[in-house]
Amino acid sequence: MAAPTPLLAVRGSDGTSLLRGPPAWEQHPSFQRDPGPSRCVAFSRDGTLFSWCNGHSVSVVKCSDCSIVSTFDLPKTSLLEFSPLNSILVTWQAYSKTPSCPQGDPNLQLWNTQSGQLIKALFQKKVEAWCPSWSDDEDVCVRSVNNELHFYQNNDYSMVANKLHMQKVSDYILSPGGGPSKVAVFVPGSKGAPSFVRLYQYPVLGGPGAALANKSFFKADKVVMQWNQKASALLVTASTEVDRTGSSYYGEQTLHFLSVSGETALVQLLKPGPVYDVVWSPGSTEFCVVHGFMPAKAAVFNLKCDPLFDFGTGPRNAAFYSPQGHILVLAGFGNLRGQIEVWDVKKNKQVSKLQVPDTTHFCWCPDGEHVVTATCSPRLRVGNGYKIWHYSGRLRHTGEVGAELWQVRWQPFPPGSFPPRPVQQQAAPSEAPPTQAYRPPALRHLPAAASTMLHEEEPPQNLRLGEQKVPSKAALKNQKKREAKKAAKQEAKPGMEPPPEPTPPSSSQSEPSSGDPEVDKKIKNLKKKLKAIEELKEQQADGKVLQKNQLEKMQKEEQLLKELQELQVTQ
Repeated sequence: MAAPTPLLAVRGSDGTSLLRGPPAWEQHPSFQRDPGPSRCVAFSRDGTLFSWCNGHSVSVVKCSDCSIVSTFDLPKTSLLEFSPLNSILVTWQAYSKTPSCPQGDPNLQLWNTQSGQLIKALFQKKVEAWCPSWSDDEDVCVRSVNNELHFYQNNDYSMVANKLHMQKVSDYILSPGGGPSKVAVFVPGSKGAPSFVRLYQYPVLGGPGAALANKSFFKADKVVMQWNQKASALLVTASTEVDRTGSSYYGEQTLHFLSVSGETALVQLLKPGPVYDVVWSPGSTEFCVVHGFMPAKAAVFNLKCDPLFDFGTGPRNAAFYSPQGHILVLAGFGNLRGQIEVWDVKKNKQVSKLQVPDTTHFCWCPDGEHVVTATCSPRLRVGNGYKIWHYSGRLRHTGEVGAELWQVRWQPFPPGSFPPRPVQQQAAPSEAPPTQAYRPPALRHLPAAASTMLHEEEPPQNLRLGEQKVPSKAALKNQKKREAKKAAKQEAKPGMEPPPEPTPPSSSQSEPSSGDPEVDKKIKNLKKKLKAIEELKEQQADGKVLQKNQLEKMQKEEQLLKELQELQVTQ
């Protein structure tokens, strides 16, 4: 059976279109491009339905033949989402008041996808956590209402089936998969009390032993919580807006681990500094963390929070696992130059490296073979467009956009639709002469100085127990000293004992003394200054631009030599 062809939705100021993915790279023959400026697009979770709003209405079509499923007269819709089984379409528009309706109209609507009938209308003033969360079987639905969680069952929204009320619940996340559903809640600290995250299993939400796990910590203005696919563990990235130590402009971050079995831990990272990105492996047994001051370090940890592999350091701030989990991409976007490293997860070997500057969006294709990089507005308004690459570094398709590009999105597929293929290595690039650093014309006749890097990048190393670690530079240096000392002892063994080491001559033996300690001290200081002048002369000969005080010091050489000669004559 042939593998399906993923679609790519493209949304911009010139309309909405659907592109057929590999190997065709052509417009969907059944989808007529909508020229109206698109406000939002959404695929259903299984990829069978596609919806968009063009500023006049919301349309839902089948991805197979693009036949219309339903249409809604909702011109102001800003966000769209499908429930896991496609039974409900959720629409959200900005909350507003009118003179005729001072309390405002409900701005969050739940619609029956097939019939187009309104199921429930709710108030949702904030865009944060706007969409309700469902379990995969749609048995449980939950949304946040005034610092408490409201639970609904079997898509019955006429009554609240259960509530979780805690003081100042600011964030929550429902576990993936079917029942029994679990929910994680975050309560920020106040009045000296710590913040905490608790795990519950629905419907047991109250009582002293209701929580599956509890983790409290300080320094947490907000958190990002991530379940693994098996819903067995949760990662919590806690961050503050301001780093009071002054080490970072981006606040301070810590990473915490919670298991549904009750285990909790603070993940001990390998380098101090910010936590840029945390991502679970699709296999749910490992997670990758990009962290530390630039050049950032990336490492993979297991469920015991032990490091398994260190990818070294480099210009990176994001990580992306392929849907099959066999490839990991480490990238540096935003204020970095767009370097992308592709790693074989099983062999811990780098497959390819490419550079895509001005990238604002990156996403894996469901086939696990291709990725899309895009430059979108409003992050960057110049050079908008997208490119589709094979992970080996080969460019497969370029999408030119005449106006602004706002969003690109792959069609999702159920797990197992694309089995993993053997990882291909990048073809050897053609030899090109290395780029030379610019040198001013006045310095081109001088020998080139050795290039120096601002930061030395650390190499990758395997940290699994029982496997050889790559020694650091200091360890290698100490090892060489020990080997040299051992070799010297072995050479001195046959025949006779090694001669005793000569004692270093004292200052009185190495230099003639005048008998006057003050004169000796002056001579020593003068020689020290003359030596510093010689070093400045060498630096000037190598092309280094000296500062004003250094040039003034060099002008005093003759005077210092004359003083030294007079003192030596008096000896």
